[in-house]
Amino acid sequence: YKHFIANRIEYVLIKQLLRSGVSIGANVEEAIGAQTKKDFIAKISISYKEARETKYWLRLLRDSEFLKPNEADLLLTDIEEILKILAQILKTSKVPNHS
Repeated sequence: YKHFIANRIEYVLIKQLLRSGVSIGANVEEAIGAQTKKDFIAKISISYKEARETKYWLRLLRDSEFLKPNEADLLLTDIEEILKILAQILKTSKVPNHS
């Protein structure tokens, strides 16, 4: 029974991780095809939020020992880089155009 519960919890956590992780890229793609600057910023903002959520699920998987610490740390380093990139895109996108 405990094994079944542990597998179920792991499945739910990984499902959430995959959902949020895939959503990052999907929203970046939507941002690239945005018709307005406002829509672009909105989609990148969603990507940023999904990256934060992905970071949460990675930490949870690491802390519950479903992921090995060294594997989790590599993935957390990657998601931190993605967060920095998305934050910079948001920062520069919100600068008003003076043309």
